[in-house]
Amino acid sequence: MTSHPEYNEKTTATEVANAFSDRIRDRNEASAVVITGVGPNSLGEALAVAIAAHSPAKLFLASRTKAKLDEVLKKISTERPRASSNVELVILDLASQKSVREAAGQILSNVNHIDILINNAGLMILKQEFTAEGIELQFGTNHIGHFLFTNLLSEKMGPDVGSSQGAGSTRIVNVTSAGHRLSPFRFHDYNIDGKPVPDEEQPPAAMIAAYGKVEAYNGWIAYGQSKTANILFSVDLNQRLKAKGVASYAVHPGSIWTGLARNLDEEGTEILSKTGSYWKSIDEGAAPMMVAALDPALDGTPEPKGVYISDCQIAEAAPWATDLDAAKKLYELSANLVGMTTA
Repeated sequence: MTSHPEYNEKTTATEVANAFSDRIRDRNEASAVVITGVGPNSLGEALAVAIAAHSPAKLFLASRTKAKLDEVLKKISTERPRASSNVELVILDLASQKSVREAAGQILSNVNHIDILINNAGLMILKQEFTAEGIELQFGTNHIGHFLFTNLLSEKMGPDVGSSQGAGSTRIVNVTSAGHRLSPFRFHDYNIDGKPVPDEEQPPAAMIAAYGKVEAYNGWIAYGQSKTANILFSVDLNQRLKAKGVASYAVHPGSIWTGLARNLDEEGTEILSKTGSYWKSIDEGAAPMMVAALDPALDGTPEPKGVYISDCQIAEAAPWATDLDAAKKLYELSANLVGMTTA
């Protein structure tokens, strides 16, 4: 249970940051917060502004586009002039493993400890595209890029490398979506080429009834499996980093109109518009990530079924997204795709 059971879909990131200000301000001088997917009028901006207001020792803001980072930094500088001096901008293209390694290297060389990593960047497209390494773009960006980034940064995480707080206060937040319910992870067809997959990797019955089995690229299924991957990643991180005192949560921000939908066509936009009953502001959408990153009631290692947060509270994910065996299998696949050795 969280510290504030009254928090809900209308709670804002600003409120959460104010409530847990000491979890930001009291970190030691060599510690950092890292946020990906930062741009104007985005969840990343709302997170950055809310956190910057409480004077973190170091705040790294990452994005593909320097101009977008500059706009967010300008906003922080206007609202919190002193805080801007502790902000560092990082160019990060999650669809390029070379870029991911360079971005991680920049951060690692400028900080002794990472307290909070919020993997917020995301992509939604309906046409099949690929990363620089030939991986389906939604899976490659939403999961694989963050998988590599997180593993590279993990050497600077945990109380054993200088956190001023206890086990579980170092947090990795993976931004997922209720869209994970569209599809389990397709281990036999992760590029969504329409290859045959076993029943447990098929979309749920309602999706099959509406669209049939996947026999060619389907952008919604690709998006769904990438969001399932985000949750499975948190499940696996909690097993692998438990000894380091690191906890991970996967967060559904809610229904928000952001740049995530910029690649959808008219039909896709219409479908997306029907998925929410309450449409949040970006400050409201960022609130569940702030709870996942800061709430002391969430210290310690969550059980697999306790990693998913929606509307600022622990919620129930689809069963395929919290399966330990699937989480381990995804780790092995992901490690292979980025050239990491598995243990």
